[in-house]
Amino acid sequence: MSETDRGDFRARIRRNFARQAAMQTIGAELTRVEHGVVEIELPFDVKLTQQHGILHAGIISAALDSACGFAAYSVIDPEASILTIEFKVNLMSPGRGERFLFRGEITKPGSTIIVADGRGYAISDGPAKLIASMTGTMMVIRGREGITG
Repeated sequence: MSETDRGDFRARIRRNFARQAAMQTIGAELTRVEHGVVEIELPFDVKLTQQHGILHAGIISAALDSACGFAAYSVIDPEASILTIEFKVNLMSPGRGERFLFRGEITKPGSTIIVADGRGYAISDGPAKLIASMTGTMMVIRGREGITG
C-alpha cells in the first residue's frame, strides 16, 4: 500500500481519537502521529491509580491499546477501520511519574490482520523509565455497520 492509498491518515486518526471517550476520561492527549507510529501522553492523576498510588494496570493497558490501534489506522485504506482482537501486556515497573508516554508501532502491517507493539514510559526528572510493553493484534474492518473509521 502506497502513501497515497492511505489518504490523510493523520487527520483521520486525530478525528477518531477525539471521538474516543475513554481517552478523554483519563485525560490522554495524542502527541505524535506518523506512518506506523502513534504516541499518546497522559498526566499523572491520583484518580487513575490503584491502592498503592501507582498508575492502574487497566489505564496502562487502555492507553497502549489505543496507541497501537491508532498506529494501525496509519497503514490502512481510508474506508477501513480497526478493532483490537487480542493483546498481551507486560507490566515491568510500577507506574510512578509526573507524565506517561505510550507509543504504538506497527510490527507487521497487513490487509486483514496487523500486529503492533507498544511501550509505556513513566516520565519524571531524569530519563524516561520503561514501565510496560504490549503486543497487539488488530483486525482491519471494512463494510461493517456501525464501525467506520
